[in-house]
Amino acid sequence: MKAIYNIYYKPFEALSPYELYDAIKLRNEVFVVEQNCIFQDADGKDLDAFHLFIYQEEKLLAYSRLIAAGLGYKEMSIGRIVSSPAARGMGIGRVLVAESIKACKQLFGEGPIRIGAQYYLLNFYRSFGFKEEGDIYLEDGIEHIEMVL
Repeated sequence: MKAIYNIYYKPFEALSPYELYDAIKLRNEVFVVEQNCIFQDADGKDLDAFHLFIYQEEKLLAYSRLIAAGLGYKEMSIGRIVSSPAARGMGIGRVLVAESIKACKQLFGEGPIRIGAQYYLLNFYRSFGFKEEGDIYLEDGIEHIEMVL
């Protein structure tokens, strides 16, 4: 049986307090607690971004942040790509990245999409057509590499 997801994106000002809370909670659960990174998650980019959610019933399974060209990189970008630990192994990460790419093109038009990928996920992002650019760098103690689609 195929899973039924509610997938949508919104600009920051259209988020409900519950959606904002869910996004912050999931980002903190994974990036701060699970990955043991102490960093400033509220970096000012959320206000100008679109926020993509994948819910199953009332549970947020995955989230990403979609940013127009010129706000983070010269290209449009996808960031804060995260899936709930409870949803892993279900293919939700693949759904999230595919939907994020599609949403970027709908929102911002055709053009390259840049991500700052955690290096251990290099092959995962390659499977979508992303290609690495530049050198590996440390961000919050985790190896990353920029990739462009």
